Parts: sequence; C-alpha cells; structure tokens
Amino acid sequence: MWQMAETLRRALNLGSAAGPGKNTAEAEPPLLLLGGPGSGKTALLFAAALEAAGEGRGPVLFLSRRPLQSLPRRTGPALDPLRLQKIRFQYPPSTRELLRLLCSAHEARGPAPSLLLLDGLEEYLVEDPGSQEAAYLAALLLDTAVHFSHRVGPGRGCGLIVALQTQEEGGDSGNALQLALLQRYFPAQCWLQSGAPGPGQCCLRASLEPGGLGPREEWWVTFQPNGEMTITPWPTQVVDTSSHKGSSSGSQP
Repeated sequence: MWQMAETLRRALNLGSAAGPGKNTAEAEPPLLLLGGPGSGKTALLFAAALEAAGEGRGPVLFLSRRPLQSLPRRTGPALDPLRLQKIRFQYPPSTRELLRLLCSAHEARGPAPSLLLLDGLEEYLVEDPGSQEAAYLAALLLDTAVHFSHRVGPGRGCGLIVALQTQEEGGDSGNALQLALLQRYFPAQCWLQSGAPGPGQCCLRASLEPGGLGPREEWWVTFQPNGEMTITPWPTQVVDTSSHKGSSSGSQP
C-alpha cells in the first residue's frame, strides 16, 4: 500500500518527493487523521489529495457525507487546475450508500484511484455506533484500497487516509472503545490539537506517528483570517511519545 504517512508529510510541507532509489509504493499502514471539531481535518485531507494528484499516479477518490462548503486555500502549484481535475468527489449520504459504493468499487471501470480518502467517518458510524459496524466499515475500506492497489499494478498501489472526529477527554466510553478498535486497523495516525492562536488566526499542532515505520514528527498548522493554510515545522522534533500512550482512550495528545 502506498506510503500514507509520506503523503501527509509532504502535504505538511516538510517532506519532499521521493528521490532516486526510493520506492514510494512500499507497504505502509493506512492512516487515521484524528482531531476535534474544526481542527482542520478536511483541509489536511484536501492537501493530501492535491499532493497525490500532483504525483501523476492516477486519480484521487475523496468521499464525504456532504459536499465541501469551500476548498481550503493554498498557494503555489498545489492549486494547479490539472490537479483539481484528478480529484473525484463523491458524497454517499448514509452508511448504507457508503457500503454500497465501496462494494461496487470492485466492479467499477476506468483508472483505479491512487489514493482513497474518507472525511467524517464518525458521521457514518453514528447510525450504528456498535463496534461491529466500525470494524466492518474499517475492514471494507482497507479491502477496497487493496483492490485498487491490485488494479493499478505492482510498484504503485492505492493509499488510504480516513478522518475521524474525536471526543473530549472523559467523553462517551463507547466512542473510546470504537476509537481503540479503529486504531487496530489504522496503525499510522496523525493527531490535531488546538494551539495558541495569533490575532484572527486558528493554530493547530499536528503530530504524525507513522505506525512504527519512522520517528514521530510535528508541525504548526495555521489558518489565516482569509482562510489560507500555512504550515511550519514544530520548533523541536524531540518529543515525549508517552503523551500518546493514552490515545486509545479517546483523548487527544
């Protein structure tokens, strides 16, 4: 499966395209993007979609329960219209329709996606909050990405990034159990946590844990008053990983 942590890392403006001899299709776990309401999950998913669309590997499939109200603002070549044309937006309105879409993907014709994105997983799980439904949907998402990987051929593959809204610490225990289950399917995770904003700004701390395949990395993600997103490396990459030991309980880092 295509390197999801690397895709998000490049979307966060710290990494670079693979150099000679680096296989960007090496197996890497699917990634779970976690954060509270308004934490920039959709904006980062869209940034990852633009990054993948610019790789020339194939189209990007972006799934969400409802259409995006506006596209997150970025500057530079990321807003190339050719990249936008490679992103397929689909909006299954219910869990049943999402399952139907994923199951029918095995029969779909045309170029297979190089990246599968799902925004707002919690909006589908709320219809049936049990752990069985969460496990089934997670397994189906992974199976669909594997199927797309087989279609695009060896050495390429299809990646998977799923965004999930987390609850505040001390929230519903069922949500915590659901998150713990999902983390088994998504070993790589990126947590978004609110930071101290500047005048008219919204600041977030993004912490990327690539599923044991590399060190934890962090960035500042800032949304300007005009909606433009800017990203800078966290002042130090030497962090205490023990702060995430309790992430399976549903709390943010």
